[in-house]
Amino acid sequence: MKCQFVRPDKLLFQGEVHHLVLVAESGEIGVWPGHAPEICALGNGVVRLTLPDSDGGGVVNIIVMGGYAEVSSNSVIVLADHARREGDIEPDVVQATKEKALASRNAFPTGDHRRAYYDEKVRWCDLLLSHV
Repeated sequence: MKCQFVRPDKLLFQGEVHHLVLVAESGEIGVWPGHAPEICALGNGVVRLTLPDSDGGGVVNIIVMGGYAEVSSNSVIVLADHARREGDIEPDVVQATKEKALASRNAFPTGDHRRAYYDEKVRWCDLLLSHV
């Protein structure tokens, strides 16, 4: 089954998968070849791509926060708001980013709508840090 996994700035994965498990708003969804067509909203967590034995097998874990997936009988396209391969997380960099976002958010008064951007950035950093 073909899989394409993208975020706004980059293609994270493109290739064959044996099957995958999506993290959707409603829970996990297992996707195998022959799956019924579906579009689902992604939640926050880990999408697990199981590679075919012909490609060495194994599982690629991608941390996601929001987005959508389009499933057809022989392909999946994942469009994630935020996504990072599990092995690409640098805890020190993520922690520094979180601290900078908190400082920026706290520069605005409570109730200021601009705080929402930094709140999301902090949630993303927390999600990444929970997977290292």
